Amino acid sequence: MTDTITLTGTVLDEDMRCNLGDLCRLCGVPADNILEMIDEGMLCPQGNTPKEWRFTALEIRRVQTTIRLQRDLRINLPGCALALQLLEELEELRRLYRTR
Repeated sequence: MTDTITLTGTVLDEDMRCNLGDLCRLCGVPADNILEMIDEGMLCPQGNTPKEWRFTALEIRRVQTTIRLQRDLRINLPGCALALQLLEELEELRRLYRTR
């Protein structure tokens, strides 16, 4: 007998934009968590009001990474903001190194 593992996911296009409700559904978090991340400066939605806000694929990735950091390592939100910044800087340095 073989165990079967089913994985599901969403393919994100870099040009994709989603609204607050879509972001909450994609990441499985309540809007309050997203608002806290915006207040912390981790997310910068485009638009003037929550109904007009649009989030990029990068911000979806930031939310997903934050969720994992909080769940797996129990890092608070300011710590997650710092970790995201460092991870993105590391990714940029690796990209620059590969293009040399």
